[in-house]
Amino acid sequence: MSPHTTVFERRAPSPQTIASALASARHAVFWLDDIERPTRPRLEATVDADLAIVGGGYTGLWAAVRAKERNPDQHVVVLEASRIGWAASGRNGGFCEASLTHGRENGEKRWPGEIDLIDEMGRRNLDEIEQAVDRYGMDVDFERPGVLSVAVEPHQVDWLRGSAEFLDADAVRAEVSSPTFLAGAWDRDSSALVHPAKLAMELARVATDLGVEIFEGSPVRALEGGASPEVVTADGRVRATKAVLATNVFPSLLKRNRLMTVPVYDYVLMTDPLSADQQDAIGWKNRQGLSDLANQFHYYRRTADDRILFGGYDAIYHYGRRVRSRYEDRIASHERLASHFFTTFPQLEGLTFSHRWAGAIDTSTQFCAFFGKARGGSVAYASGFTGLGVAASRFAADVMLDLVAGEMTERTELEMVRRRPLPFPPEPAAAIGINATRWALNRADHDRGRRNLLLRSLDALGLGFDS
Repeated sequence: MSPHTTVFERRAPSPQTIASALASARHAVFWLDDIERPTRPRLEATVDADLAIVGGGYTGLWAAVRAKERNPDQHVVVLEASRIGWAASGRNGGFCEASLTHGRENGEKRWPGEIDLIDEMGRRNLDEIEQAVDRYGMDVDFERPGVLSVAVEPHQVDWLRGSAEFLDADAVRAEVSSPTFLAGAWDRDSSALVHPAKLAMELARVATDLGVEIFEGSPVRALEGGASPEVVTADGRVRATKAVLATNVFPSLLKRNRLMTVPVYDYVLMTDPLSADQQDAIGWKNRQGLSDLANQFHYYRRTADDRILFGGYDAIYHYGRRVRSRYEDRIASHERLASHFFTTFPQLEGLTFSHRWAGAIDTSTQFCAFFGKARGGSVAYASGFTGLGVAASRFAADVMLDLVAGEMTERTELEMVRRRPLPFPPEPAAAIGINATRWALNRADHDRGRRNLLLRSLDALGLGFDS
């Protein structure tokens, strides 16, 4: 039996609408265009430090801040290959979610005995992020409107009926006016929104104010030594007592982690600012983050200057696990997003997009971060956030600091922290498996959510994922 269509095929806008909306969109990351970015020096000497941090994204920057908060006297050095926040931390959607497990259902399947504790720790972590924003006066456009999950196909409505904050079609459209919305569930406290690049810049500012040394343009070539690691760049090195690795989607400095993640490309559009009439046409006065319920889902949000970010759906893997800038401008994905945007908001026809971009997500087989230590405990790592790292990166920073300190904490005792997920297979098996799974997820979305034998088998093996 052939698959059914989805609302995005049934109510697709005209090709001219899509072409006109994208005609002036720059291939650039809006968030990074929207800020001033100070430049920092390269490492061109040998430096001694108590803690060396590899990676200048959220994970590394939170590790630097949290390390100085724990012990203000220690010397902390951050090494960034390019510029602070240029990769995932500067180009994500800005959804800062409490979940550490990519949703409760995903965590419940894997760690049923501790999911309540993990969820509580995630809420506490989000609260502490908000407190840090206030304490340090961080200008990051922080707001906490929660997240609205919406059903856009009839079979998805039943998935929401048990929710405490269930909204029927009239109620959800009163929140955000879209003819595609059939029901919704508003989780009011588990998600915040931030300006992603501002968060990276402000974390770097706070770290520097606390005495952290940050070097840009300093790609790490090797991790040498054992109990006292040495981090080697092209022009210098850091002789450290401890080190943490926060390279995420980029190849790990540890051979044991080379097969633990794959880079999957996610695509994004940003509109020009909406007029007052356009804002009235969609409602959305409560400014929630939004996400629909398909396997290939969209996420969207308002910005502080009244634009709409619209991303997701396509998740593209390229053979060989490579991270390449040329993968970021995929016209088919941006045209598909534009089409789905005007299906969602047909009343906004005529609105144009200012920016289009993409980023690589560090995907793990458990769909959330994994952790570990090496070199006799002098090195710790975290990776595999699978697109949910804005808030979870702070939790990961604390885990890594616990590990290199040799401390037994509530965090390090979690099975989620102690157990490594399965690695991805080498090529060509990785590409075959990933693309077959993506095909199956797409087919399920086009067949009332029914999961075929491949997806059911992955579920049985603990490798299944539905959003």
